[in-house]
Amino acid sequence: MNQVIELIKNHRSIRKYKSKAIEEDKVKAIIEAAQSASTSNLIQAYTIIRIDDENSRKKIAKLAGEQKYIEECPLFLMFCADVSRHKLACDMNGKEMVQGYTENFITATVDTALAAQNAMIAAESLGLGGVYIGGIRNNPEEISQMINIPENLYPLFGMCLGYPDDNPDKKQRLPMEVIFKREKYNTEGDLERIKTYDESIRKYYLERTNGERDDTWSGMMSNMMSRVIRPHMKSFLEKHGFYMK
Repeated sequence: MNQVIELIKNHRSIRKYKSKAIEEDKVKAIIEAAQSASTSNLIQAYTIIRIDDENSRKKIAKLAGEQKYIEECPLFLMFCADVSRHKLACDMNGKEMVQGYTENFITATVDTALAAQNAMIAAESLGLGGVYIGGIRNNPEEISQMINIPENLYPLFGMCLGYPDDNPDKKQRLPMEVIFKREKYNTEGDLERIKTYDESIRKYYLERTNGERDDTWSGMMSNMMSRVIRPHMKSFLEKHGFYMK
């Protein structure tokens, strides 16, 4: 197995960091790696915002669900899906930008996610660790106001990075046969595979919490998917120019 694949497969979320600052040349390398990600038609529909201010970090941590590691990590980045500069491009060329279509939303969201994953892999290759912060979508309007988010841009997730001060066990993923199909979609054998996977996830949580947490993957997913999550996102996106026409 080559080193790149080994690095990717060794990924785990890191939420505890040493107090050591991340060198600026490494920060630059991480952002350059993000910019090197695939992008649809060179649209590059994302903006990355670095947030160093302690008060801003503290507010974001609270709005994201009391996630203290936003305050504690040496580097906190906000990844935003952004088609605002594309309106500028249209203005520069005497054209009116067509706004609000679902395809623009998908393109910007995908571009942002690809850039972020490149950034995470680059960071890990430099000896850093990190975790994605989807919790910023708990209160996206308040956070958007804090960081001056204009129309045609929305914060997708945050990313904490730093030198790891923790070495958690790796969470096993679903069996490959469940997510990798040939020719046509099918679910043959998936039920039994997921039942077996449930037991491995239960064992992971029992060992990690000294028996305090007894969860399975299907149990967690059923709890998540049987309730409404962040119903405010539709109106928030529409307010920021993503009408989903």
